[in-house]
Amino acid sequence: MTKNDQVSSLHRVLTALGHKEPDRVPLFLLLTMHGAKELRKSIREYFSNAENVVEGQLKLRKKYGHDCIYSFFYAPVEVEALGGEVIYSDNGPPNSGNPIIKTGSHIESLHIPDIREKSCLQKILNATRQLKREVEDDVPIIGVVMSPFSLPVMQMGFDKYFNLMYEEPDLFEILMRKNEEFCVAWANAQLDAGATAICYFDPVSSSSMIPKDMYLKTGYKIAKRTLQRINGPTATHLASGKSRPIISHIAETGTAVVGVSVNEDLVELKKLCKGRLTLLGNLNGIEMRNWTVDQAKSKVDEAIQQAGHGGGFILSDNHGEIPFQVPDSVLHSIAEAVKQYGQYPLISKQ
Repeated sequence: MTKNDQVSSLHRVLTALGHKEPDRVPLFLLLTMHGAKELRKSIREYFSNAENVVEGQLKLRKKYGHDCIYSFFYAPVEVEALGGEVIYSDNGPPNSGNPIIKTGSHIESLHIPDIREKSCLQKILNATRQLKREVEDDVPIIGVVMSPFSLPVMQMGFDKYFNLMYEEPDLFEILMRKNEEFCVAWANAQLDAGATAICYFDPVSSSSMIPKDMYLKTGYKIAKRTLQRINGPTATHLASGKSRPIISHIAETGTAVVGVSVNEDLVELKKLCKGRLTLLGNLNGIEMRNWTVDQAKSKVDEAIQQAGHGGGFILSDNHGEIPFQVPDSVLHSIAEAVKQYGQYPLISKQ
């Protein structure tokens, strides 16, 4: 039995989160739609029931040997639960349809649903329970919520939401409070079903989207209020957005992990986060679609050298969902490169 065989993925991840060096750098391949390929189903059919996703996630982990199970289905599921439409694609993630909030009166009348009454959410909880029975405590199961601050992009559309944020503070606060209640209930339902941790997707908070001063007035305060009510560990993901200007404030929200952009310096971020936040990232999912095997190995090696020393790093893509077009050969190469270059103690090339 090899050293890697003796260490569970959960133990590997927890050691890294403790800013110590496990046997090797943990790898999160955040794969959603690839399960449909494994089962030879359309994306719509794949997400139609929990059993498909359970089978797909287990097949993907067996295939690549990465260190997590991703119980995330698709981003607009929360808008779906609020009465919105989901638009399916043959080769990409499902997206939200027409905005459900068109006027201020729609905000005031917005009803936060009972999680137990929404079949789209119950599918995910069912999948989470089944996955927990399968992997027990060997592999972390990562659940997902959209932050109360970022969900309105799908509820309203970018333009109307940014107008609300800047011009109608009273209505903005009403929407945030309603979204917070929904977010907390949904996160805790996933934890109760067996999720190990919750990924709190919050791209609107990133410095790529709003100025730091606006973040401190809005997304920062909302994250602090929300995360303290979630009954388990959380990771904040900015979905490719930049974190550098607000990284110290993200650490103050109580989150344990931050997903970082490919457009940021891992060496600098690692120094800023030392002992406070674990970095998750930052392979370029878009470019990954066209990588050669050698390019994949080189990118993995580079990221590990920049951020892997001393723990506090999980290798992943920079967006939180690997594109459907990324081929198996590249995913295999990433997984093999982690085993080759990510063994601790790392051999420094500096």
